[in-house]
Amino acid sequence: MTPAQRKAIVAGTVGNTVEWVDWALYSIFAKIIAGVFFPQGNGATALLSTLAIFAVGFVMRPVGAAVLGAYADRKGRKKGLTLTIGLMAGAGFLIAFTPGYDTIGIAAPLILLVARLVQGFSAGGEFGSSSAFLVESAASGQRAFAGSWQQVSVAGGTLIASVLGTISTSLLGEDALHSWGWRVAFAAGGLLGLLGLWLRVSVEDTASFTETKAGGKAPKNPLTAMFREHPAAALRVAGITVAGTLTYYIWVSYLPTYANLTTGISLDKALLSQTLCLTIFMVLLPFVGRLSDRLGRKPTMAGFALGFVVLAWPMLHFLNGSFVVLFLVQLVGMLLILGYSANCAVIMAEQFPPEVRATGIALPYALAVAAFGGTAPYVTTWMSESGHADKLWLYVCGAALLSLAVYLTMPETKDKEFS
Repeated sequence: MTPAQRKAIVAGTVGNTVEWVDWALYSIFAKIIAGVFFPQGNGATALLSTLAIFAVGFVMRPVGAAVLGAYADRKGRKKGLTLTIGLMAGAGFLIAFTPGYDTIGIAAPLILLVARLVQGFSAGGEFGSSSAFLVESAASGQRAFAGSWQQVSVAGGTLIASVLGTISTSLLGEDALHSWGWRVAFAAGGLLGLLGLWLRVSVEDTASFTETKAGGKAPKNPLTAMFREHPAAALRVAGITVAGTLTYYIWVSYLPTYANLTTGISLDKALLSQTLCLTIFMVLLPFVGRLSDRLGRKPTMAGFALGFVVLAWPMLHFLNGSFVVLFLVQLVGMLLILGYSANCAVIMAEQFPPEVRATGIALPYALAVAAFGGTAPYVTTWMSESGHADKLWLYVCGAALLSLAVYLTMPETKDKEFS
C-alpha cells in the first residue's frame, strides 16, 4: 500500500469506529433506558418498548441508505462520510441530555424515538459510503483486507461501547448508573464522534470516484440506475446480508442482555465476556480478510454460514449463568462471524461499478438489516418472555441456511477486475 492508501484506511476506520459507539451503546444500556424513558410498573413492557424503538431506528436505515448512498455517489465518499458521522454524534448527544419520563412525561420517549430515527438514517448511509471508500482505497490483491477494516471499525465502536458499559456497571452503584452514569457514556460517544468528523474532513476522496466524476459517468439518479442496471447484484447483496446481520446483532450486540434476562448472569460479567470476545474478533478480522484475498470470497463466507447451521443449537442450548459458558458460546459464534464480517464490504463493493457503488451497497444491505438485524433483539426478547427461548436456534439456523444458498451459488469475485 502507498502512504496515501494507508492514510485513507486509517481515517476511514477511525471515523467509522467512533460513529458506531453511540449506535452500540443503545443495545448495551437498553434495560436502563427502558426504566428512564418509559413509565415504571411493567419492566418487560418497558424493555420491549425500548427495543421496539431500537427496531424503528433500523426502519430508517433504508431511507438513509437511499438518500445518503446516492449523495455519496454524486458528491463523493468523503462528503457522504462527513455527513453521516455528524448526524450520529448529534443524535448521541440528544439521547445523553434528554430528561427522563418522570421529568418531561411522554416527550421523553418521543425525543428518544427521534434520536434513534436520526441515528438509523445516518447508519443507513454509513455502511455503503465507508465500504466503497475503503475498498476503493485498497492496493491490488488486498481488497478484502482493506474492506475488513470496515468491520474492524464497527467492532471497535462496539468494543469501546462495551468498555464504557463495563466501567459504568462495575464502578457505579445502581442509583448512580441509572440516574447519570449511562448518560456520561453517551456523551463520551458523542465527543468521539466529533473526533471522527475531524479525521474525515482531513482525508482525500478516492481515485475511483474522482475518475468517475471527471469522466462524466456519475448518473444524476444513482438509485434509479442501480435498480435498472444491476437488479441481480442488489438482490445478491440482500441475500449475503441476512445471516450475517442476524447473527451479528444477536452474538455481538445483544447476547449480554439476552444472557442476563434468560440465565440471570450479572450484566457486568456478561459485558466483560463481550469485551474480551470483541477484542479477539477485531484482531482476527484483517487476517481473515487476507485469507479471503488468497482463497476467495465463497469458501470463507460459506464456512461461516455452515458453522451456524451445525452449531446454533448446541451453542444456545448450553447457555447458562456461568461466565465461562457464556464466554465460550460468544467466542465460538464470533469466530464463525469472521467469515462474513471480513468479506461483506468487499463482496458487496465488487458487485457494482463506481458510479452506483455506494447506493448499490447501502440500500439492499440496509433493507436486509432492517428486516433481520433490527428486529433480532425484539424477537429474541419476545421469545424469552413468551417461554420460547429454546427455539431461538431455529431462527438462527434458518437465516444461515438462506445465506448459505446465496454464498454457494454466487460468482467468485476475488480476481474480478475492479475500478
